[in-house]
Amino acid sequence: MAGPLSGVRVVEFAGLGPGPFAAMWLADMGADVVRIDRPVPSEPFDIPYDVLARGRRSIICDLKAEQGRSEARALCVKADILIEGLRPGVMERLGLGPRDLMADNPGLIYGRMTGWGQTGPRAQTAGHDINYIALTGALHAIGPDETPLPPLNLLGDFGGGAMYLVAGLLAALIERGTSGKGQVVDAAITDGTAHLSAMIYSMQAAGMWQDRRAANPLDGGAPYYRTYRCADGAHIAIGPIEPQFHAAFYAGLNLDPPPRQHDARTWEAETARVAARIAEKSRADWLAIFEGSDACVAPVLSLSEAPEDAHNTARETFVARDGVTQPAPAPRLSRTPGSLDRSPPVSGADRKTILSDWGISDAASD
Repeated sequence: MAGPLSGVRVVEFAGLGPGPFAAMWLADMGADVVRIDRPVPSEPFDIPYDVLARGRRSIICDLKAEQGRSEARALCVKADILIEGLRPGVMERLGLGPRDLMADNPGLIYGRMTGWGQTGPRAQTAGHDINYIALTGALHAIGPDETPLPPLNLLGDFGGGAMYLVAGLLAALIERGTSGKGQVVDAAITDGTAHLSAMIYSMQAAGMWQDRRAANPLDGGAPYYRTYRCADGAHIAIGPIEPQFHAAFYAGLNLDPPPRQHDARTWEAETARVAARIAEKSRADWLAIFEGSDACVAPVLSLSEAPEDAHNTARETFVARDGVTQPAPAPRLSRTPGSLDRSPPVSGADRKTILSDWGISDAASD
């Protein structure tokens, strides 16, 4: 491992969604991530090649048994970072809570990934991405006027959840360099998603955002920030907000721009006018017209099309590993870039090498 986090040891208690994504990101950046798997997996989806599991090694610990808990504890004592995504109180009942582990490892950074957080009326209830983003107001703001539209689980699980966990872990790791002490990172998807909405809340406070869908500059309400269907059934996405970009867009359409771009009273009629014009040509035709311009036009690519795009190909945004196309590590560091050094592990396959590398006795072999 030669990335920026080379030498950082991470213990990940196997979970779903945002926890594994955060562990994947740390592994992409060079951390030595050990995943503690359960004897019987509990994943709802049987994914033969789980991209979220790449970059780490696996050991099975039965946390319902004393030996399994003892082995997990031994790993955590050697770790810099721990990631767990169980309901509040479960790790404490297993004797693996922050107080238990940090007594022997004061520098441990204990990452807790949940939807609702460690406290609050909903903390002990089940939920998923759609529930968490619903509570923050974000889901209400997304989609057509008729009904909110779930933005996959990118906004909650991975945006408001995993990446806020990563940010908290790295902030605590930097602070530990000064204090020598670890701390708990309480990463709740509701907190992170609310935080991501900062600009929208500021616009609402300024009277620049209506609290309803498809009625605002950035939610598809404005004719200059939305998707349009082309003659071949494919779509383009446009976003010429600034006046000079707006002018370039209308020049490409060969239409006169509206005199009052930001007058919401004109948006419905203007959207219909632009939609009719775009429907006259194929996506390829429009992309050729706007090629190299500042009109802020891009094709709406499918998941299959995106890896083949010329820009994505040039930047190697997607890579093939083990015959599976997957996103490359991001962001890009100039001197110590991230890399894909390990394929997703077979559950429990790395037990001996993990214990040996981390200097832990193999009780099962003693």
